[in-house]
Amino acid sequence: MKIKAGIIGATGYAGAELVRLLLGHPQAEIAAVSSVSFEGKAISEVYPSYYGLCDMVCQKAEDVVEKSDVVFAALPHGLSQELAAQCREQDKVFIDLGADFRLENEDDYKEWYGGEYLDKELHRQAVYALPELFRENIKGKKVIANPGCYTTGVPLALAPAVKGGLVELQGIIADCKSGVTGAGRGLSQNTHYPDLNEGFHPYKVASHRHTPEIEQTLSHLAGSRVKVTFVPHLLPVNRGILSTCYARLKPGVTAEQLRSAYEDFYRDEYFVRLLPAGKCADIHNIKCSNFCDISLHVDERTGTFIAVSAIDNMVKGAAGQAVQNMNLAFGLPETVGLTMVPAAF
Repeated sequence: MKIKAGIIGATGYAGAELVRLLLGHPQAEIAAVSSVSFEGKAISEVYPSYYGLCDMVCQKAEDVVEKSDVVFAALPHGLSQELAAQCREQDKVFIDLGADFRLENEDDYKEWYGGEYLDKELHRQAVYALPELFRENIKGKKVIANPGCYTTGVPLALAPAVKGGLVELQGIIADCKSGVTGAGRGLSQNTHYPDLNEGFHPYKVASHRHTPEIEQTLSHLAGSRVKVTFVPHLLPVNRGILSTCYARLKPGVTAEQLRSAYEDFYRDEYFVRLLPAGKCADIHNIKCSNFCDISLHVDERTGTFIAVSAIDNMVKGAAGQAVQNMNLAFGLPETVGLTMVPAAF
């Protein structure tokens, strides 16, 4: 019996990517899709690449919940809490690709997102689901907070160094560049082609909403409070996030120690590829895949450690990771449906 998967918000970029991945999943099938903007239209009318492969008509969200074993919500923040409650009442697995269940502290959610927790017990039941770091917490859970794109790339780049006590926890900098799909499908001047093309700029400097989420993950790994200077940039490309992360080395720590720590930490992680010394992570090499490439660099002159990660923001940074979490929740191998090879060009 295949897992019946429903997608709420199927016509956004992350939702459409879920459609693509689930169509190729051998142990799951799409049961229903929904979209407020395109209700009554077939998903293949919105994305013609799915013509003949998925011609499902977009329904109401409650119909998706009713027909599914697992519900993926690819929605802006503030729209998932009531859906999660409906899924709990019907004993469905709920995987939220938005931000409503990512932050443990409600005050942080109020500060950064301007909302509040409607059901505190539901939030206590939720699990933050970055598999490579919190795998054992995810298995068998019903309310799953799928991390965002920056909040996947940055922690994976830094996790072994932070957890291993190899770098100072003060003064960490995450300098990130994202493809424009990270901004969503809605139109804005910022992503208008004439403004975006042949340009490159930072945005929400030291004020991006992913900041507390990055800090929350790194603090768990370190066992103490970590603060990060986080600056995202918008690249004139469709896909990919490159995270260049800087941290001060603790006295006496060598490049060899760092590499050994990363090799040990990620030894059994299929989706994390630690690149050979001298190579640099590149978004070109992970396109349309669930891989995270990591390269390690040391500036011995200044005592600075530089870890670079590359992910596809729509796959490992969104839909692919959500499918990985579905696999965990249903007791499947994590790689099922996700072993696609990155596009070479």
